[in-house]
Amino acid sequence: MTTTDYSEVHVIPDAAVKYPLMEHFYTIQGEGANTGKPAYFLRLGGCDVGCVWCDVKESWEAEKHPPVSVKQMVHWVKQAGAVRCVITGGEPLIYDLGPLTRELKKHEIETMIETSGAHPFSGEFDWVCFSPKKFKNPHESIYRYADELKIIVYHKSDLAWGLDHASRVKKECRLFFQPEWSREKEMLPLIIDFVKQHPAWTISLQTHKYMDIP
Repeated sequence: MTTTDYSEVHVIPDAAVKYPLMEHFYTIQGEGANTGKPAYFLRLGGCDVGCVWCDVKESWEAEKHPPVSVKQMVHWVKQAGAVRCVITGGEPLIYDLGPLTRELKKHEIETMIETSGAHPFSGEFDWVCFSPKKFKNPHESIYRYADELKIIVYHKSDLAWGLDHASRVKKECRLFFQPEWSREKEMLPLIIDFVKQHPAWTISLQTHKYMDIP
């Protein structure tokens, strides 16, 4: 019987790990708790949630997007002079985000994520925006990490649905209702009335779309 010499097992350095990247850009965060703050966005390819109203459906198929190393992504963030980075998708938690977030933190870059929580939580984040979707149930691990719960309101039933998720996050978690862009005129009046009756919640709008920026 032979034993494995684990000292010879090759470990890929964090900087060399690659993720499929759909796009990247430096912009102003347009929604949620960090609205108005400059941030570098890394949009990873790959999503199995399937929101019918998704405005980045081209991100769903990971194989359509080139694998890019963590080293290259961190270089772009630093080159832009950004102090914070938002990892989004697609659904970024399809991947182990530990290598990417560790490398960003090594360079003193604030790390944030926007996720449906549909996969086990990974990575080291300063801010976690949890935006659950009815199309795929969240993984239980997300609730204890969420700093922000953002419910996209496409139908009036999403308001009561959001209350259920709010009962499961930590008490410090900030709560937001945000109208889905194509249904804003119909949903915003309902959200306003609902928030008046549930003052723990705040309204989020997609201000980047009003500013015509990414």
